[in-house]
Amino acid sequence: CIRLKKTTEFSNHQNINMEMNDYKVAGKLSSTLSWVKNSVSHTVSQMASQVATPTSLQTPATSSSTSLSSPALSPSSPALLTPDDEELLAKLEEQNRLLETDSKSLRSMNGSRRNSGSSLVSSSSASSNLSHLEEDSWILWGRIVNEWEDVRKKKEKQLKDLVRKGIPHHFRAIVWQLLCNAQSMPIKDQYSELLKMTSPCEKLIRRDIARTYPEHDFFKEDSLGQEVLFNVMKAYSLVDREVGYCQGSAFIVGLLLMQMPEEEAFCVFVKLMQDYRLRELFKPSMAELGLCMYQFEFMIQEQLPELHMHFQAQSFHTSMYASSWFLTIFLTSFPLSVATRIFDIFMCEGLEIVFRVGLAILQMNQAELIQLDMEGMLQHFQRVIPHQLDSGPDKVILAAHQVKYNAKKMKKLEKEYTTIKTKEMEEQVEIKRLRTENRLLKQRIDTLEKKGPPRYSEDSVLQLEQELVQARLNEAESQCALKEMQDKVLDIEKRNTSLPDDTNVARLQEELIGVKLREAEAVTGLKELRQQVRDLEEHWQRHLARTAGRWKDTPKKNTLGELQDELMSVRLREAEAQAELRETRQRTLELETQSQIHSNQLRRAEQESRCLQERVQTLTVQNKDLHVQLQEIKRRQAEIECKSKEEVMAVRLREADNIAAMAELQQQISELEIEKEEGKVQGHLNHTDSSQYIRELKDQIAELKHEIRCLKGQRGLAGQSTFDGIHIVNHYVKDDESYQSSDEDAVKAPALQEDTEKEHGGGGQMFPHYCCYCYEFCEKNPQPDFQNEPGAEKQQHRLMSRTRVISIACFLCVSQI
Repeated sequence: CIRLKKTTEFSNHQNINMEMNDYKVAGKLSSTLSWVKNSVSHTVSQMASQVATPTSLQTPATSSSTSLSSPALSPSSPALLTPDDEELLAKLEEQNRLLETDSKSLRSMNGSRRNSGSSLVSSSSASSNLSHLEEDSWILWGRIVNEWEDVRKKKEKQLKDLVRKGIPHHFRAIVWQLLCNAQSMPIKDQYSELLKMTSPCEKLIRRDIARTYPEHDFFKEDSLGQEVLFNVMKAYSLVDREVGYCQGSAFIVGLLLMQMPEEEAFCVFVKLMQDYRLRELFKPSMAELGLCMYQFEFMIQEQLPELHMHFQAQSFHTSMYASSWFLTIFLTSFPLSVATRIFDIFMCEGLEIVFRVGLAILQMNQAELIQLDMEGMLQHFQRVIPHQLDSGPDKVILAAHQVKYNAKKMKKLEKEYTTIKTKEMEEQVEIKRLRTENRLLKQRIDTLEKKGPPRYSEDSVLQLEQELVQARLNEAESQCALKEMQDKVLDIEKRNTSLPDDTNVARLQEELIGVKLREAEAVTGLKELRQQVRDLEEHWQRHLARTAGRWKDTPKKNTLGELQDELMSVRLREAEAQAELRETRQRTLELETQSQIHSNQLRRAEQESRCLQERVQTLTVQNKDLHVQLQEIKRRQAEIECKSKEEVMAVRLREADNIAAMAELQQQISELEIEKEEGKVQGHLNHTDSSQYIRELKDQIAELKHEIRCLKGQRGLAGQSTFDGIHIVNHYVKDDESYQSSDEDAVKAPALQEDTEKEHGGGGQMFPHYCCYCYEFCEKNPQPDFQNEPGAEKQQHRLMSRTRVISIACFLCVSQI
């Protein structure tokens, strides 16, 4: 095994050198060797030694590889291997073949890159396991790679067919680079410098790397794959700062890293972003994704109308299931082998294959989707559809190429979508402007409210409500007037369309010109006739003047003169008759013209009359509608007024309730304060000498009585006096009465009650001397009735009630003063 491993490493290195020389990419040698070494060291425990059969690629690399594999180094040489070694080698070769056919295996991906375009040393027993179909595919793709420029120019259709059938694993890396023209990009030299820089998207990239192919061995946690994936994403975020990093692009980069080293993967990813519309998809606005959704939804509506109607009924939008198809080229939706085959076609044909495959998937699952609701359809897209493609991608790819795809219609849809988005952007700008103005107006209103009076009176509120109603009525009238004007404009437009066209106008203008010319000719002829008449009259006058002296000549001469006179008269009458005839004809033409004008006017008047009648009918209907609306507005206004009055009454009732509650609370506060004072006095009496405190109280009472008498004397009042507008009446406690101590209260209380009742007539109405406010308070708080209680208890309760009322009244009196 050790010998086989060493032989394999040596052969791989030699074959990679031959491949680089064959494809004229000698500059890639160092990075490719380091990548191969890391891959071999990572998978040596599972792969043991990987030996492939020598292919039939007729290239210079074949002869070089054959010359390097001498019998001394061949692991299949009979002189060096025992039968057990041959059996072990056959088993390892079979396992290697299975690994190569497994698309999800990292070793298959790495081995395809190492073995592309090269012939490796293998034993004769393992060479029989490779099918002739695979050998033919290798030979064909080897020739295509060697003659790429000619094939791309002259046999593009055959190349597309081959790509649709699938690119072999070993050629996928170099073919992808050739398809996107990424084999010689200047940006590759900047890659190492970009890795030394710091990107603002590093945290986001680190966060999403763990979620990129989490089940793949190459991208396990803290693995080499995660590191190179981070390097490529970071480098691109520095190259294209507008896009930066977008979630979903890491899956595409991960697939590229499974096929090629990180520098080449970076170049291919840059090409994909620039030339395959991925950059527009991953921009922050994602405008291209919206366009793809719009085009894809149109294709569904056109080719799957029943499914589209079901989606619409369930509010199942296209972006809910198809966004990941366009952003990751099915890498997160389908098995990796299927997605890789689709990615092969994507590298050749672009996003068109995503539309085709997406519609093919919907066609295959249309019957199941129509029977499901929204949640069921989501579950179907996430769980059922991926497992339908476990058998292989050929079925869905064949169905995809049978889907109708019209590039011209897609261009037309793109223009429509651009127009719609432009209008939406304009509307958003207008809405943003209006919101800004609204915010400024609100701020201004708040400022004015702060500067203005705190509250408006009810009259002003009612006035504003009336003004609001009047303004609404004015607005309704304005709307009616506006509608009438709009109807008038429409009527004028209709009449304008009914007017004769330009040809009729031109014909009328020609007729008018002809009439004017005839009129001008007639006027000219009339002038000439008049001039002839004038000439004849002058000639006649001259003739009369000549013949005036010859009346006395011979009769023959006289007869000749008379004949000449008659001839002249006839000529004059003839000229006058011709003049009158021409005038008559001219008048006739004028009358005919006026008659035609009048008939046209009558016809237009009739049309206008009919239009006016129709207008009157329309206005009558509108008047009825407006009358109904006015009645409805009046009814609503009455309802609003009733509601406003009810609200005002409710507010007033609430205010009255609040005032009453405040009065009750004030009364309770007063009672609590009196109880507090009584408690303080009782506590003071309990802790001090009662007799001494009573003497102090007596002294204070005496001083107060003295002041009251002084004030009475000053005011000059005999009986009832006022103190600051407060009426003072005699207190039931006389000047010569003495206050008892707390020890004496219990013994003398009954006697005090009896004396008091006798003094006030035995009725128990023991009112103190209090001011007018206290009197009102006592009137509002009558004493309770204790008639039904026993004698001693009744007297005691009555005394306690009077004491409570007196204390409250006196406290309020003092508070008023």
